[in-house]
Amino acid sequence: MTTSPSPRASRWPVWLCWLAMVLDGFDLVVLGTVIPTLIKTGELGFDAVGATLAATISLVGVGLGALFIAPLSDRFGHRKLLVACVLWFSIFTIAVVWAPNVAVFSTFRLLAGLGLGACLPAALAYMNDYAPAGSAGKSTTRTMTGYHAGAVATAFLALMVIPDWRAMFIVGGIAGLALVPFLWFKLPETLPAERQATRQEKSGVRELGRKPYPLVAVAIAAASFMGLLLVYGLNTWLPQLMASAGYPVSAGLSLLLVLNLGAVAGLIVAGILADRHGTKPIVLLWFGLSAVCLALLSVKVDNAILLNALVFVTGVFVFSSQVLVYAWVSQLFPARLRATALGFAAGVGRVGAIAGPAVTGSLVAAGIAYPWGFYAFAAAGALAAVALVTVPRTVAATEPAPAG
Repeated sequence: MTTSPSPRASRWPVWLCWLAMVLDGFDLVVLGTVIPTLIKTGELGFDAVGATLAATISLVGVGLGALFIAPLSDRFGHRKLLVACVLWFSIFTIAVVWAPNVAVFSTFRLLAGLGLGACLPAALAYMNDYAPAGSAGKSTTRTMTGYHAGAVATAFLALMVIPDWRAMFIVGGIAGLALVPFLWFKLPETLPAERQATRQEKSGVRELGRKPYPLVAVAIAAASFMGLLLVYGLNTWLPQLMASAGYPVSAGLSLLLVLNLGAVAGLIVAGILADRHGTKPIVLLWFGLSAVCLALLSVKVDNAILLNALVFVTGVFVFSSQVLVYAWVSQLFPARLRATALGFAAGVGRVGAIAGPAVTGSLVAAGIAYPWGFYAFAAAGALAAVALVTVPRTVAATEPAPAG
């Protein structure tokens, strides 16, 4: 029996999906916080090459989860998949503590990534099913503040516990296990009746290849590729980039925290502006300003206040740019394809998430990460804006009615 959630019950999806994104935020920065220590101590056999391998294979898992597991959400329900993914991720996050070498460490990160990859599309699709009309931008960006709140909390935790890198994974895994029963018992099982019916229609990745979706899907995927290249490249390697520039490791960790504080502020502002002025002009502006800020970071700044301000503003634009892509996907595609489209955008985007740390890691290994890493990031922001210029403001309204 399908029932619409009461106003009081509807608060649970908001907070529980937000907390699920907090876990995703943990995964976003945890490697960035532990890599400098692992490289410095050589524990488990880590060096720059090993760290790049771990970061890359972790994101392979996330990409596979987004592409192949997230679409199951449209078939079996967002709630069930979300609960399963959080449980899976939490188990393998804790397992990292017992890794004896780089290979096993990376394998556990790969398996954890499968759950995290599907978690984000499922949570955002769930929230957009409950979002009032005309509020998709705010619904998506506010939910995703959890993503960067988790990143901020993780960076703050790192300042307290590093060099004890194992504590980072213990806390992240236990937090996920603690969330699972709340998701199971408090997250409503059903969607509003008028939207539940759409799940009876055929959906899947193949549907994205039918008119009017193919070109839109390609452009969105390209922007997501560049956006996640920036998000993961910066969060994985910013402390090491700053160390390469001559800043102390503690300063790099502090800047990682500042970067994600800027992201939270940017998400709140971006969602409001996107709902007021349309998502397309705001996301184009945001990616353009991201490119400018990243280019400016290639210049070494001796004034601590100015440096922190520049990193904060960079966080404002870089991370909300990527989330605005997700918000736009939720608006462009119908409810029956929402999780599939989000999974496709996130999954292809994860290739960018793999490329970001991999390319930056190669620059670190070559000793030229600063300033060339920031030049590469600035170019990615500009290319994302170019890709999105081709996307119309709306597509779903022109979709032909389903047959039968």
